[in-house]
Amino acid sequence: MDEFIKAEILAVGTELLMGQIANTNAQHISARLPEVGIGVYYHTVVGDNPSRLKDCLELALKRADVVIMTGGLGPTKDDLTKETIAEFFGRKLVLHQESLQKIEAFFNKLNRTMTENNKKQAFLPEGSLIIENNNGTAPGCIIEDGKKVVIMLPGPPKEMKPMFDETVIGYFSKKASFKIVSRFLRIFGIGESAMEEKIIDLIDGQSNPTIAPYAKDGEVTLRITARCNNGREGEELIKPVIDEIRNRLGDAVYSIDNENLEEVTGKLLIKNNISISFAESCTGGLLSSRITEIPGISAVFSGSMVTYSNEIKAGCLGVSEDTLNTHGAVSSSTAKEMAVNIRKQMNTKLGVSVTGIAGPGGATENKPIGLVYVALADENDVACTELNLWGDRNRIRNNTVLNALDMIRRYILKNYK
Repeated sequence: MDEFIKAEILAVGTELLMGQIANTNAQHISARLPEVGIGVYYHTVVGDNPSRLKDCLELALKRADVVIMTGGLGPTKDDLTKETIAEFFGRKLVLHQESLQKIEAFFNKLNRTMTENNKKQAFLPEGSLIIENNNGTAPGCIIEDGKKVVIMLPGPPKEMKPMFDETVIGYFSKKASFKIVSRFLRIFGIGESAMEEKIIDLIDGQSNPTIAPYAKDGEVTLRITARCNNGREGEELIKPVIDEIRNRLGDAVYSIDNENLEEVTGKLLIKNNISISFAESCTGGLLSSRITEIPGISAVFSGSMVTYSNEIKAGCLGVSEDTLNTHGAVSSSTAKEMAVNIRKQMNTKLGVSVTGIAGPGGATENKPIGLVYVALADENDVACTELNLWGDRNRIRNNTVLNALDMIRRYILKNYK
């Protein structure tokens, strides 16, 4: 098969350089271009300066076949992307009547008067292919110049993303000599090094499909990518690799569809009609927040109690004062009582609790920062696991939530078919 077409993403906007906003457009574009045989080789960000923009474009066209630009298509004086690109290619800016009509209709719909400078957005380089904007006023365009392609898209993600997905991807799909199909395996409960050791022969022997591991936020993702003629062929190439990885890693692979842990766990709870409640200390409601992101979870999630102080653990949740005095709030004994009592109080099939030291203060010699207990109770028993986590407060709290969700997931897989 042919090699990847090389692409560069060129984002225009001083606000990006100053860190006022994140460049989520580049992330979205980079994730989708490989599907149509285009590899992103470079990311560039430049401010609203015509001279520097021209320099960046000249460099980009020397090292890439496709340049996708975002930003600088607005109505104000500092929005100079089209003007700079038109000058670079020696093309006039001409009025695109349909775009002007759409801009006028946009303002009429909002019962607002269109100012004269908004007409600027309807002027586009002659000979370009117009990309309609159904979520804003600035149309985009595609310029073909010999074997090079330059695409201009507006900066706001809510406008850029649908224009890219609906038009740009279709444009390249017709030109692609091959397709890229990727599947993402999400893994929890095994470190990146230990996981790699189990599948290193698969990684070393890869050709098509390829296997790329990366770690993030306490878990590991494997991207399995096949180069193919069509989606069906890609899936056929990928399936045996996924099957072999799952065979080796077992239930540490919690998703083969790039779902996050709360999605997988929430769907298992709903599918099996398992009611659940939480008692949270060090996570302060974060576990509840994550699970309630899942549509339909109200059918099984009854509620939670955030019990930070010992007084609330005892007075509201019913944890024994003797347990708190003898073992402390951060202990397996307290975690177990929290899980058992929240299940009883909320009359749910399962009760889950978390208690620990997220830092930066509160640690002792015997109970360091990162010591966390997670407990799960059903009507017959209660299990508790001790975690020794590391990192800052946010990392510890996030990893506590992941471990709690994984504990629930594994319990369901073991006890429900």
